[in-house]
Amino acid sequence: MLLLQAVLLLLVLPSRGQDTPTKEPGVQLPLPKGVCTGWVAGIPGHPGHNGTPGRDGRDGTPGEKGEKGDAGLVGPKGDTGETGVTGVEGPRGFPGVQGRKGEPGESAYVYRSAFSVGLETQVTVPNVPIRFTKIFYNQQNHYDDTTGKFHCNIPGLYYFSYHITVYPKDVKVSLYKKDKAVLFTFDKYQDKDVDQASGSVLLHLEMGDQVWLQVYGEGENNGLYADNVNDSTFTGFLLYHDTN
Repeated sequence: MLLLQAVLLLLVLPSRGQDTPTKEPGVQLPLPKGVCTGWVAGIPGHPGHNGTPGRDGRDGTPGEKGEKGDAGLVGPKGDTGETGVTGVEGPRGFPGVQGRKGEPGESAYVYRSAFSVGLETQVTVPNVPIRFTKIFYNQQNHYDDTTGKFHCNIPGLYYFSYHITVYPKDVKVSLYKKDKAVLFTFDKYQDKDVDQASGSVLLHLEMGDQVWLQVYGEGENNGLYADNVNDSTFTGFLLYHDTN
């Protein structure tokens, strides 16, 4: 810096052959303005202004990866979005594994109770059960031909019917359940002709109930008749059993 200032100072000073007045004998010429005898370098000047910034240097090599920071706080739950469009049905999957065997179901047992019987002799005694001893069907043996009564072994709803040939007297017959008449039939006999009488009913029976037919009234109303070409029959069967 000192050397630069000295150079500048020399450039400012005039040369010896330029603009130097003629020296007259005995006349002391003044020194050029700004020139000191025995000069020395002046004090350093103020620093110059900063120069224009240089171009950006090349990128440095990447540094080592830092440690993983702590997890941030969970943000608030966002609003439920709109339902998307239903996608196309995918291909059918493979059959699944066979499931476990189920529990045993209710029994498929079919409840049966039925009979169909006919009269073999003319009835002469009124007010007692009529004994139908001609058996058409009595596989479960729920009808007792020794007493003329049907015995309920399966609680449920039953259908009973009778068809009587009337000859040669009037007929008054009733169907009984547990010593109580529930159905009555009367037919007046026509002279020299065979007549018919019938009746049917639905009854709910409990275990041990009994059902039978008998003539009611006096003896002159017992015109039930049967022979080799005419029958008087009594029939009953279970429609459906109680489930409880």
